[in-house]
Amino acid sequence: MTSDTRVTMNRAAAALVAVALLVVGAGGTYLLMRRGAPTDPHASEGATSSVAEQVRPSGAPTATGHAPLPDVVVPLTQDAVQRAGIVVTSVASGTSAAEMRLPGVVEPNAYRQVVVTPVVAGRVTKVGPALGDHVRRGQTLVEIYSPSLADAQTRYVSAKAMLDAHERELGRAQKLVEIGAASRQELERIHAEHAAQSAAVQSARSQLELLGMSSATLDSLTAGQRVTATTSVPAPIDGVVTERAANVGLNVDPATRLFTVVDLSTVWVVANVYEKDFSRVTVGSEAVITTSADPGLTFRGRIAYIDPQVSAETRTAKVRIEVPNPRGELRLGMYADVVVTGAPAASIIRIPRSAVQNVGDRTVVYLTSPKAPGTFIEREVRLGQTLGDQVEIASGVQPDDVVVTDGSFFIRAERERLGLRAAPKGTTAPANSVSAEATARGENIQTAKVVVNEQGFEPAKVTLRAGTPVRITFVRTTDTTCGTEVVFPSLNIERALPLNEPVVIEFTPAKSGEIAFACGMNMLHGAVVVE
Repeated sequence: MTSDTRVTMNRAAAALVAVALLVVGAGGTYLLMRRGAPTDPHASEGATSSVAEQVRPSGAPTATGHAPLPDVVVPLTQDAVQRAGIVVTSVASGTSAAEMRLPGVVEPNAYRQVVVTPVVAGRVTKVGPALGDHVRRGQTLVEIYSPSLADAQTRYVSAKAMLDAHERELGRAQKLVEIGAASRQELERIHAEHAAQSAAVQSARSQLELLGMSSATLDSLTAGQRVTATTSVPAPIDGVVTERAANVGLNVDPATRLFTVVDLSTVWVVANVYEKDFSRVTVGSEAVITTSADPGLTFRGRIAYIDPQVSAETRTAKVRIEVPNPRGELRLGMYADVVVTGAPAASIIRIPRSAVQNVGDRTVVYLTSPKAPGTFIEREVRLGQTLGDQVEIASGVQPDDVVVTDGSFFIRAERERLGLRAAPKGTTAPANSVSAEATARGENIQTAKVVVNEQGFEPAKVTLRAGTPVRITFVRTTDTTCGTEVVFPSLNIERALPLNEPVVIEFTPAKSGEIAFACGMNMLHGAVVVE
């Protein structure tokens, strides 16, 4: 009996030990998943061997100028995946467009724009053309009464009379020297006075020429002739009067702007190119320009200049296209749609725009692997051109990779909650963000809608709370403004706004203040007021 009892107790103890080991193993596995897989997936082959083939090695710096962030593995339970409504798709490859569409504005050709100012001080007595009139070179624009002009003419006539008297005196002195009636010293003195008077005449003549008097008029000025105190200001070029400040009775000086005359036979169309597209434009690239005023009318030109400076707010550089405008259909200030012939078509990778998330100044996507259900990889990518609801990927993913298109915001929130990566510099995600599960259920998410119409962004200001995820839907309802894109400079977010298609932007404001947004050309403005 004793022996049988001892054997039974040993078997029970063994069973208890086995159960304890299973509990400890399960707890350890759970803690590893809660604490997250290592940011370098190769650091623990046992934990991530099934997704090791997707982990990106170190690569070249991204468009932000930083080295790429290492991948982060985010584990989710099957239940969480279902609640989040996660949808995935395979990365597609295609051919890049050989053309790039840019918003532009018609501006005057600065090389054929002249600001007209007077050369004398005085008072305007007569004005010729009106605003918008065409003028010809040499046509009188204004007449100015100038006492200083009359004084200058009087000095010139007086100096000429004095020079004539010195010339006669010099002739007499030369004859007297020849017969010995005058000394050489006296002749040299008269020569010096004659030279000084000649210089005075030339100085007075030059001053009148600077004041606009012609050589023929100066030659006709003689002693006893009545001098004129009125001068005219001619048009310097053929063109159109775009500014007029001159009116009768206006007192002017040489710094006063009277008119602006612009030759509109050629104009400039200035467009903004995003930093990521610089490689697609070069000086000499052909461009086709259309306007909403007459969509059926096209203009052709070439890029003549690319600004070497990049705007710190919009991360764009200006390109200038010189366009012939012989009939004046392009008016200054018009919005223009510019299609630029870029680099030759090449093989590219495209993914849906909904798959892209902005984390601080970085752009990431979330990949999954059929070998590891419920495991997602946050990977930094570099974006190319946006084409409708698709976006080009310059680096970060390969064809046939599987990306999350719906529910990526949930995965990002879970990654932040688990603390798998420190928030990059510039991110707006709070340290105590709401749980991913609550986000997936639609709880604690602030929503707003902004319409882009003829007046700009409406409403121009949206008030939201700090520390709670934000989902703003933008809808563009007009083609008559430059609001074809929305840019959040401080969040490094830029999105194209297709006509009448909702575009959702999600982020989490960390603190109170204003988060500004604008159109792609930085002409329409709005703000998110965070309380």
